[in-house]
Amino acid sequence: MPLSRISGILLRQYYLIRHNPTRLSQLFVWSLLEITLWGFISVYLADVAEAQFAVAFLGGIILWEFLVRAMYGVTITFFEDVWSRNFLNIFASPLSLFEYVLGMITSSIATTTISFAAVILFASVVFDFSILSYGAAAFPFLITLFLLGIALGILGVAIVLRFGPSAEWFIWPLPAIIAPFAGVFYPITVLPEWMQVVATALPSTYVFEGLRTVLAGGGVSFSYFIPGILLAFFYCTLAYLVLYRTYRRAVRTGLLARYSAETVS
Repeated sequence: MPLSRISGILLRQYYLIRHNPTRLSQLFVWSLLEITLWGFISVYLADVAEAQFAVAFLGGIILWEFLVRAMYGVTITFFEDVWSRNFLNIFASPLSLFEYVLGMITSSIATTTISFAAVILFASVVFDFSILSYGAAAFPFLITLFLLGIALGILGVAIVLRFGPSAEWFIWPLPAIIAPFAGVFYPITVLPEWMQVVATALPSTYVFEGLRTVLAGGGVSFSYFIPGILLAFFYCTLAYLVLYRTYRRAVRTGLLARYSAETVS
């Protein structure tokens, strides 16, 4: 598995961003708008509730944006090939599907790091908030959120590969669909029982429950971290298997050869 093939995908994304500033702006604009809106809401809530609540609220937003950026880092890399009708050229090369996925993940690491650094700096300057409010416990939990974002991104690629570019509309809301179950802003105990069952199957639930424990004065609880990270790895593996089967089906049925910017069935 030559690393040059994987780095080639990352290099392509670099050239796309360098020659088109609008692509660079999408790394920051939406995240900063979200932080601005909800940040001022959390400032208001700090006046009517405990300061710890405001820290948990704003911190939850920032960490959820981290997950969203990780997912979009994968899907945008894929969609750039779809939008430019370069998808067939990619797989006409010696590049394997696994190498392509690794390239998308590498690209996501780069773009997510840039975006997350900008968000942290913005929150620090505007709201005097530091992610260090969570302590060093935040960093192992970030790995879990990143892996979940990668799993969602790979799943999104599989959906579009199977149903065509018209299925793109279904990909963007995926984080919003799982957010009510993830316990980003509230403990999952406030949810109905059936929603709590769904929540326990999400790695993000263990992240935010664990971080609330840290804010309450407890240490890092492995009862939250270990199930979360294991579930995240499981979903990454499952998402890749779904993508692999979808890809093999597309090759076998000739769908891949007919793939274009138009809807396929």
